[in-house]
Amino acid sequence: MDRNPEQLYDLDSGVFVPEEAVLLYHFDGFVDAGSAGRTLVDHLRSEFDGPVVARFDVDRLLDYRSRRPVMTFAADHWADYDEPELVVRLLHDSDGTPLLLFTGPEPDTQWETFIAAVRGLVQRWRVRLSVTAHGIPMGVPHTRPLGITAHATRPELTRSHRATFNHVQVPGSAGALLQYRLGQAGHDVVGFAVHVPHYLAQSRYPAAALRLSDAVSEATGLRIPQAGLREAAHAANLEVDRQVRESAEVADVVAALERQYDAFTEASPESNLLADTEEMPSGDELAAHFERFLAEQQQGRSEPGEN
Repeated sequence: MDRNPEQLYDLDSGVFVPEEAVLLYHFDGFVDAGSAGRTLVDHLRSEFDGPVVARFDVDRLLDYRSRRPVMTFAADHWADYDEPELVVRLLHDSDGTPLLLFTGPEPDTQWETFIAAVRGLVQRWRVRLSVTAHGIPMGVPHTRPLGITAHATRPELTRSHRATFNHVQVPGSAGALLQYRLGQAGHDVVGFAVHVPHYLAQSRYPAAALRLSDAVSEATGLRIPQAGLREAAHAANLEVDRQVRESAEVADVVAALERQYDAFTEASPESNLLADTEEMPSGDELAAHFERFLAEQQQGRSEPGEN
C-alpha cells in the first residue's frame, strides 16, 4: 500500500499561507464533553471566514460504515449528502493575525501516515505553535469556575496551569498522537481539556467553549471575540440553574460536588479533584440523577391537559 504522506492531501496553490501562524486543530469522533471543542470551532468559523488551503482525502482515512454520513431523502429521490471533509482553513483573528483552523472527522485509519502528512504541513508553513482543545467529563459543579487540564510538548508551555492528574492511561486518539509525534519532531504543541460537569457532558455547554477560548487566547496571543459565547453561556447556565432548583435530589448532588470542588481548591497541588469522599456521588450516579430529572420534566410537559 502506498504510504506517501503527501498524497493524503491537496493544497490550494493560489492561497498564500503566512509563516509563523498558529495551527488550531480539532477532530470530531473522540471525547468532547459539552461539545466544548466543537462549539469553539463553530464560533471561530462564524466570526472569521477564510479559504481552504489544504484538503485531506477522507476516502482513504474514514470508515464510512462506523460513522455513516447523513443523506436526505425527499419524497422520491436523494436530495442531499452531508459530505465529510477534513480541511485546513486560513483565518485571521480580530487583529489580522493568521490562524490555521484544521477540522473534520478523526481519521479511522493510517494514523501514522496522516500524522506524517500533518507534520509536513507544519514544517512547510513554519507553524510556530499547534493547539488542540476539547472537553472532558469531570466530577465538578457548573456553579464554580471550569478548570483546565493543560498538556504540551514542553513544560514551559503549561507553566501557568495547575496539574490535575498524575499518571493515567487512556484510549488513544489521532489528536493526542499528533501532539506526541510533533513533539518528538521538535515542534511546539499545547492542548487544553476543559473540565465539563458530568451531568452536562452530553449537552452543548457554551461555558466550556468560552473557557477554552480564554486558554487558547492566553497561549497564542490571538484575539477571539467572545460576546456570542458569553451570551450563550449565560443563557445555558440560567436554564441549568432553573432545572436544579426544581429538583431537591439534583440540588443535593450538585451541593456535594461544590463541597468537593471547594476542598480541592483549598488543598495542596498534590490533591486530586477525583479523590473519593463519603458524601460525593460518582459521576455516573450524578448523571443518572440529572438525566432522570430531565426525562421526568419532559414527560410532564408532554402530558395532555398540562399548562
